[in-house]
Amino acid sequence: MGFVVRALRRSKPLLQSNLYRFNPSIYPNPNPLHRWIYSTSALSKPESSAAAAAPTSPEPAPEPPRTPVGGARVHFTNPDDAIEVFVDGYPVKIPKGMTVLQACEVAGVDIPRFCYHSRLSIAGNCRMCLVEVEKSPKPVASCAMPALPGMKIKTNTPVAKKAREGVMEFLLMNHPLDCPICDQGGECDLQDQSMAFGADRGRFTEMKRSVVDKNLGPLVKTVMTRCIQCTRCVRFATEVAGVQDLGMLGRGSGEEIGTYVEKLMTSELSGNVIDICPVGALTSKPFAFKARNWELKGTESIDITDAVGSNIRIDSRGPEVMRILPRLNEDINEEWISDKTRFCYDGLKRQRLNDPMIRGPDGRFKAVTWRDALAVVAEVAHQVKSEEIVGIAGQLSDAESMMALKDFLNKMGSNNVLCEGNGPSPQADLRPNYLLNTNISGLEKADVFLLVGTQPRIEAPMVNARIRKTVRAAQAKVAYIGTPSDFNYDHQHLGTGPQTLLEIAEGRHPFCSTLLSAKNPAIIVGAGLFEREDKDAIFSAIETVAKLGKVTRSDWNGLNVLLLNAAQAAALDLGLLANPAECIQAAKFVYLMGADDTNLEKLPDDAFVVYQGHHGDKGVYRANVIFPSAAFSEKEGTYENTEGCAQWTVPAVPTVGDARDDWKIIRALSEVAGFRLPYDNIGALRSRIRMVAPNLVHVDERETSTLSAELKPQFRQQMSMAPFSSAVENFYMTDSITRASKIMAQCSATLLKK
Repeated sequence: MGFVVRALRRSKPLLQSNLYRFNPSIYPNPNPLHRWIYSTSALSKPESSAAAAAPTSPEPAPEPPRTPVGGARVHFTNPDDAIEVFVDGYPVKIPKGMTVLQACEVAGVDIPRFCYHSRLSIAGNCRMCLVEVEKSPKPVASCAMPALPGMKIKTNTPVAKKAREGVMEFLLMNHPLDCPICDQGGECDLQDQSMAFGADRGRFTEMKRSVVDKNLGPLVKTVMTRCIQCTRCVRFATEVAGVQDLGMLGRGSGEEIGTYVEKLMTSELSGNVIDICPVGALTSKPFAFKARNWELKGTESIDITDAVGSNIRIDSRGPEVMRILPRLNEDINEEWISDKTRFCYDGLKRQRLNDPMIRGPDGRFKAVTWRDALAVVAEVAHQVKSEEIVGIAGQLSDAESMMALKDFLNKMGSNNVLCEGNGPSPQADLRPNYLLNTNISGLEKADVFLLVGTQPRIEAPMVNARIRKTVRAAQAKVAYIGTPSDFNYDHQHLGTGPQTLLEIAEGRHPFCSTLLSAKNPAIIVGAGLFEREDKDAIFSAIETVAKLGKVTRSDWNGLNVLLLNAAQAAALDLGLLANPAECIQAAKFVYLMGADDTNLEKLPDDAFVVYQGHHGDKGVYRANVIFPSAAFSEKEGTYENTEGCAQWTVPAVPTVGDARDDWKIIRALSEVAGFRLPYDNIGALRSRIRMVAPNLVHVDERETSTLSAELKPQFRQQMSMAPFSSAVENFYMTDSITRASKIMAQCSATLLKK
């Protein structure tokens, strides 16, 4: 106590001197030599003093505009709805209904958050985003608070900092010290935010709780003790993936995320919970303990496992692809990708073809040099008639290789060039006949969907996610004609075959009233119908339905075809249109460029088959000569997606063994065979593509058609009443890369319903 009294005694003279200085009216001046300075009442008011000083001092320069966080953009649907708020004194104009957190992002201030995600509903349960708002008694959660006009938001005051430190301390109370063995290390939100916003110590000495790990299947690894209950995965599964697999159980410290009953996560988008989990609770099972993120080289590329062309980043270390992650592209895949896209990468290092090979008299393959293999093929090509030469492009072929193949066969006098999946003699005169004309992002404007012979959930999961988003946001109605299928949104199953389609076309079906009352109706036709003999009759019936429901107008084209393979759209643009059944029966020389799903049963026994591809898949069994080529992760190529948007793949890893790019092999063969193609580099080849299909050279652009469907000739063809079949049997194994993948094999064994 004595110390406190002494300290007070010592401070008294100081206090007295301070009082003397400031209040001479109470204390008389002890020293007449000191002069008092009296302030006038006008100058004691800051407003008037500022006014007095205004003429002399120059105005402070306005603060330069700040760059929004993460490219946040503001769109004002109605300029009158704009409100102004102040973030740390900086004025920002935002639309009504925006939250405080979004206003801060527009002002260039990054608010820490764990539970908030821009594509999910607001939960407001992690409390990490607390900020101070003037006139509010305590800090507010900025993710759940709507911004009000004139609101003064302070993000770096002592109150906000202390609140964040407290929240972080609670989050770390039960979080295990797993960072050295955790797969999220180096890209973990909890690590980054505890460094940036956390305190330097914790005060909890109690035992940490632990939680039993859940088994969510072969793709997602769980360590649920690390979970901070942000509920992002629960909201993603419910809202985006459309499966009610995950939920929150228990209360208080016994609260945990789980599946309630032991079951696997069955969604085709389940891998995205790995990306949105802010901690190491949900990580990639195949990638576990393989690499740290700072060891990896990221390459921005395109996915080719389906026709959507999702934007991806290929992370590689040395010659090996380690993992595939999504890239943000609002027009195509937003920031999600399907499980097939994400986990097929281990197929890129299995079953690969390394060297050119020739089948010997004993039926075994023997590795040879490129010179020998090309010489053998060129010699055989000269011995057959030109009409007996057939070229088949596989479903993963890029536009450059298909152009080279077509030019090479045309120079040899053959026009029998086709692409897998496009069926007999496709109608490719008008581009809208085979494209998703609404565009993937445009599907969000539709209010009625009619799906004909397509199961978007397994054919194109990213298109299906858009349809689900539209159904959730705008209560759009979905009707479906085809085999019974598993949808993850409400739909009406009208029938299984063309009979139902005819009823709608004739206006006899109850669904016609729904179609007629729709503002923006969309019809989506599956490319599986291309394989039917009566496809022209079916398409003319669909066009009749489109006319009836005013599906195509000057401001809206809702008549869509959903393609299955990455090569289909470019093949139809470049004119690979031969009829496979007629060509193969009479063929003596067949050039398979990555074509594994073509039926070669009717091929004559004495035909010579060249297989050019990157995997030893189905096509190899019939081949006489093998040319090893580069996979999509090892070459530069143009792919056109189902909406007609051309995109480029970029080499992420070096090629395997002695493999070469597809078009380079054909170019070399053309020289050996004496039909030299006139391009030596990819630039010259793209100039050639520009002559045939200029849209393939305009990357990331969608060119709408100026021609109307009225130009199409009328078809008088008998329609078969056979029901529509499903185009994809096994979602996880559709091409040579996914069939070689061990992870995809595990998925199809455990996740597909028996």
